[in-house]
Amino acid sequence: MTLLVTGTSGHLGRLTVHALLARGVEPSGIVATARSTEAVKDLADLGVETRVADYDDPASLAAALAGVDRVLLVSGTDVGNRVAQHRNVVDAAAEAGVSLIGYTSILGGTGTGLALAADHGATEDYLADSGLPHVLLRNGWYLENYHENTAVPLQLGTVYGAAGDGRVSAATRADFAEAAAVVMTSDGQAGRTYELAGDTGFTMGEYAAALSSASGREITYTDLPADEYAAALVAGGVPAPFADVLADSDRGIARGALEDTSGTLSRLIGRPTTSLAQALGTVA
Repeated sequence: MTLLVTGTSGHLGRLTVHALLARGVEPSGIVATARSTEAVKDLADLGVETRVADYDDPASLAAALAGVDRVLLVSGTDVGNRVAQHRNVVDAAAEAGVSLIGYTSILGGTGTGLALAADHGATEDYLADSGLPHVLLRNGWYLENYHENTAVPLQLGTVYGAAGDGRVSAATRADFAEAAAVVMTSDGQAGRTYELAGDTGFTMGEYAAALSSASGREITYTDLPADEYAAALVAGGVPAPFADVLADSDRGIARGALEDTSGTLSRLIGRPTTSLAQALGTVA
């Protein structure tokens, strides 16, 4: 069996390749794709086959997917264009006759009402209409969204947001990558949907407290109306469209859209998911 992972120059795709190798998949059975093979030379050095695949270039996708049995489509990051890009991958997979395609979607799908869910929902619908055997990996928020973005809260002494007392069940990219490796190497996956999230959710107030503990500084949480939060992000240099997405996501957290207590992720990977405290470690 040959398993192809798209977007391996990015975090989740690359981590999924490493998770597959950790599960004992032979490097020769993995195809890692990116827009440039130079960007994934580290994977080639491990014996993984690397191929060029550009979501915007159907010809490159057809060549990359030739002879492949299973495909993990890691969702693109080009919001506004990625539905068309995902369709190109699905079409190429159908032409190649793959036996299974997995797609990394968003926790809760369009039922969350999040603006970010629209592209994912459109891709899920296209997969359903394609007739291809497929499995949905609906990933929750990344803990990296928090532990890689501590500089501003540490500087200002407060975490700004619009999430109220809502809880977010975040996990690390490595946790989600491990789950993807499990699913994509297991039988009987066609037609399944996995809602994947961290074991223990936290509020932004609890995040601020955890950041206080990790840094040894007093960090508070300042809750703002969503429009004021978006404006504050823009004032801090965040592009307005992305600021709107972040504010909308916080609105979703406030109403519980990104909380999940099913434990599906930890059962798949056979261990507890990474906690917020573990992710933060010691913050200087």
